[in-house]
Amino acid sequence: MRHWARRGAVAWLLWPVSLLFGVLVFFRRALYKLGIFKSHGAGIPLIVIGNLSAGGSGKTPLVLRTVEILREHGWKPGIVSRGYGGSSRQPREASIASDPSAVGDEPMLLARRSGCPVWVAPERVAACRALRERHPECDVIVSDDGLQHYALRRAVEICIVDARGFGNGFLQPAGPLREPASRLGSVDLVVAHGAPGVRGHAMTLEGERLVRFADARDVRAAKSFAGQRVHAVAGVGDPARFFQQLAGFGIEVVPHPFPDHHRFGARDFDFGDAGPVVMTEKDAVKCKPFARANFWVFPVSASLDPAFERRLLEKLGGPKAA
Repeated sequence: MRHWARRGAVAWLLWPVSLLFGVLVFFRRALYKLGIFKSHGAGIPLIVIGNLSAGGSGKTPLVLRTVEILREHGWKPGIVSRGYGGSSRQPREASIASDPSAVGDEPMLLARRSGCPVWVAPERVAACRALRERHPECDVIVSDDGLQHYALRRAVEICIVDARGFGNGFLQPAGPLREPASRLGSVDLVVAHGAPGVRGHAMTLEGERLVRFADARDVRAAKSFAGQRVHAVAGVGDPARFFQQLAGFGIEVVPHPFPDHHRFGARDFDFGDAGPVVMTEKDAVKCKPFARANFWVFPVSASLDPAFERRLLEKLGGPKAA
């Protein structure tokens, strides 16, 4: 109780700063709308998938499902990302062979799962330009995050909200919001990822298998681990969601939450026993150098209501083949 009281007190102390932040957010967006700040097009339709709150909310699975839908309907998508956590300052292509410390963890996962070209750069405009130069076959780009990156013009805006909702409702630094919750009213599609009270296209993360890190041919049903004590490791925006998914299979979960985008080292996995260690795909891409025989990965995929697919294609003018 005292912890929450302290957090509430700190939020109110920072509230005046949040008001100033809100003013800056308002005028920045207005200046882009008026053309005083210049925005740049990608030359082909661009879909931005982002959120209003700081931290992960399920954007990466949503990007993967969106790309899958596009390919099913004749489009040839590419993906751009800021490459959060990566050190690269110039546009760079991410692949399964990339160094996550250079390109970031999420772009590596996107490259491995999507089969699409994935380019990263601190400035997404530069990433789009590089992607189009190297992959002229692409006819649509999906931006992983970047809802607030107004320097890049977009054809479709998708905002995802997870179970944490809008926190205390304050803008940063008093709260988690990058923009006011009212911004939802101006995006093209809202995706509700277990978000109570948010009207949007429902999304769930589905997964039923565990894959041995050291041998991807060893795939087992997650429920086969029921009753076992398992170390669950998550360096994502909402670790509790991952732990709850595993517990739903009857697994005795020993939770090990880490900060989002945590750079794992071998010592992070010294738990004092040889029990199974289960991690997210996003975390797994950073653990290859010190992977152990007892490491398992839990892949998930986004499932969305059918209306999302229809609305997305409507916004793009229909299937590409048409």
